[in-house]
Amino acid sequence: MLCAALSPGAAAAPRDGLLSATPGQANPVASFEIGFDRVNRSLDFSTSADPATQNPATTAGDYRSAQVHASWRAMDRLWLSGGLGRRQVSNAVDQFNYRSWQAAAQWRLMDAADSRPAVALRLGAWGNRASVTEATTPVHVPGAILDTVTVRQPADRQLQLDVLATWPLSPRLDVTAIASAGSTRLSYGSLAATTTRNGCPYNLAFNGNDIFGTLAAPCAGNGGGVIRQFYDSSGDYGVDVPREIAWRGRFLQAGINAHWRLGDWSLAGGYLLHTVRRNGVDAILAKRGDPVHRHNHGFTAEAAYRLHPQVSVFGRAQVSSHLFFNDMPVTYNSSTSGSFGNRLSLFTLGLRAGF
Repeated sequence: MLCAALSPGAAAAPRDGLLSATPGQANPVASFEIGFDRVNRSLDFSTSADPATQNPATTAGDYRSAQVHASWRAMDRLWLSGGLGRRQVSNAVDQFNYRSWQAAAQWRLMDAADSRPAVALRLGAWGNRASVTEATTPVHVPGAILDTVTVRQPADRQLQLDVLATWPLSPRLDVTAIASAGSTRLSYGSLAATTTRNGCPYNLAFNGNDIFGTLAAPCAGNGGGVIRQFYDSSGDYGVDVPREIAWRGRFLQAGINAHWRLGDWSLAGGYLLHTVRRNGVDAILAKRGDPVHRHNHGFTAEAAYRLHPQVSVFGRAQVSSHLFFNDMPVTYNSSTSGSFGNRLSLFTLGLRAGF
């Protein structure tokens, strides 16, 4: 069936809920997909459960993205895939733009026979990156309030291995079990901030945990009595900058999904459990009594309709128990962890074509 051939297949990470061991099992040698994501309600970036203490700038967030994926059946058992995307995250004040990428290879170890499933291994790498992100709402850190924070070249990189088992229960219905393991690494180029001391603004430059502060206008033109430069260490305040914003971690996933084919319609639904252990940042958060989020539940439902023997349109709804949990690890750090307790729900519209 052509609808099966145009299933999400080998192009998935970081949204793995609909993976299959038999992508494009019908005719196409290659497939192409373009999709546009929108949230179906404002995102809540607040870190306080008490509305009286919430900053209005953090409770009116938005997210939108666009991505393209391509898959190629290089051999009967081997599928190669890759994708590029742009993501925009914003609150009432600031906007952050990320570029995403993905590459994967999937090898079918054995075909389905009798009651035995088709089994495949999938090795993928993916990540997100921004040229610069700047927060202009105050950030509270131990010992100080940062008026603005600027991070250059923030990025995350993931390496992921999936084991997929797909049972063809009938000509119209497949069920797939998913087990995954992977690693995450965050990085950044440089960190700068501004703060206010004794009524005067200072520009802060960070080198690891070393801080160099320089007096800024309008106080910079003042006479004596004002400290013009200072050196400090974030470690004196219990802040370990590299471990809090450039952490490493390991994750596991387990899930199940089903694909139905009904004439020109293709329907799919899946569940994915994601659990992660982050080095450094989570231990620091726990010591401070701040929120630590290690598990995420994700649900995905998709409907596709065949417009032409080689073209389908699709709509996909996704609900995640935690905000951007395994989609954008780059956004998780010691200042943002509280936001990750909030839910993410979004809808995708797109077009798929096979060749």
